[in-house]
Amino acid sequence: MMIIKQITKAFPYALLLEADPFLAHIEHYLKEGYCYVAVEEKEVIGVYVLVIKEEKKVEIMNIAVREDRRGEGIGKVLIHDAIHRSADHGARQVLIGTGNSSLDQLALYQKCQFRITEIIEGFFDHYPEPIIENGIPCRDMIRLCYEIE
Repeated sequence: MMIIKQITKAFPYALLLEADPFLAHIEHYLKEGYCYVAVEEKEVIGVYVLVIKEEKKVEIMNIAVREDRRGEGIGKVLIHDAIHRSADHGARQVLIGTGNSSLDQLALYQKCQFRITEIIEGFFDHYPEPIIENGIPCRDMIRLCYEIE
């Protein structure tokens, strides 16, 4: 049985780096955010980080599922958990961003009722190494928003 719990140390960096290959970014938002892990049989199989951005807005800064467990619906469970926890923090909007080349993530977020709200051109151009996903250079950030009713 999978449980999702908050952690404050021993962060699963290998998994976090799969979603964001820039360690300095991860360390920054881990300091200001809340990290939750999905655990099954004492093993971390998923992770996400929530950061309160401003009044009534929370952002999912990182979300990742262990590669051998992808396609099982764990990402959707993590997103719904993040939405519920955001509502508990009083949020009315949950924000998330991903690269223009992250096709599976874009599909998942929209299936979870997130709407595209913004494109930040060149967002990933400053990363130390170029990112290529699905044969597409990752250059732009696609921002999405979920409205909590």
